[in-house]
Amino acid sequence: MTKIDIPTFDTLMNPLIQVLKNLGGSGTIEEIDSQVAEVVGLSDEQLEVLHDPKRGGQTEYEYRMAWTRTYLKKYGVLENSSRGVWALTPQGIQLDQVNPKVVRRKVQEQHKQAPIASQETEDEEETSWRDELVNALLAIEPAAFERLVQRLLREAGFIQVEVTGRSGDGGIDGKGIMRLGGMLSFHVIFQCKRYQGSVTPSQIRDFRGAMVGRADKGLFITTGNFTKEAVREATRDGAPAIDLIDGNQLVEKLKEFELGVRTKKIEVEQVAIEGGWFKSI
Repeated sequence: MTKIDIPTFDTLMNPLIQVLKNLGGSGTIEEIDSQVAEVVGLSDEQLEVLHDPKRGGQTEYEYRMAWTRTYLKKYGVLENSSRGVWALTPQGIQLDQVNPKVVRRKVQEQHKQAPIASQETEDEEETSWRDELVNALLAIEPAAFERLVQRLLREAGFIQVEVTGRSGDGGIDGKGIMRLGGMLSFHVIFQCKRYQGSVTPSQIRDFRGAMVGRADKGLFITTGNFTKEAVREATRDGAPAIDLIDGNQLVEKLKEFELGVRTKKIEVEQVAIEGGWFKSI
């Protein structure tokens, strides 16, 4: 099997900085990852390589981008909010680029007692909470996963959520109604796939074929990920749009609604207003 080369996390540092500048100084992980991939010129094949095929979910590119953000944050040019938005710091705004070797050396010097994994030792990193959660999801029965998605949708504001999973029904697992502001309602049909691999465009087409005429929107949820072609198919012009939630987004939502996940903050919060930050925007 031919090994597919993917840029190392340090070579992605400057493309990430440039993308954030193009985005106005801040962006979501999804926006950043997507645009950096375009800047670097990654192929669909490179973007679809899984970090750990046994666990599924996160791709190798997403894994390396996470390390890129971590190093740049510890170097002082990036910051992030609890809502998953990453932004350039005042120092980062003043930079056009960094020297990746310097960044790696400086950050690793900060952690001499507990070094941050380098590119060569990243695969030995302990399983993160996201990996643990995906593993837990893969271990439960399909019916239990459908009930979990039902609960998640209710927590997110859906009403009349039903699990209807029937064989031969185009993969439709349930339906519900999403209400916006108590004024607008959308009938939604969903499919939830407890999956380790990548969802393909043919699966998106099959789902769309089953939902046409039966709902306003389609929602496809998976513990795995979507190929780039599947994402294109989901938003293809002239066809009913289908919203996609991959494994990374799913575990973040479970954490947000505390469904099987408990977050404990141990730091003492101190609030200080940084006047210079606002002047630097």
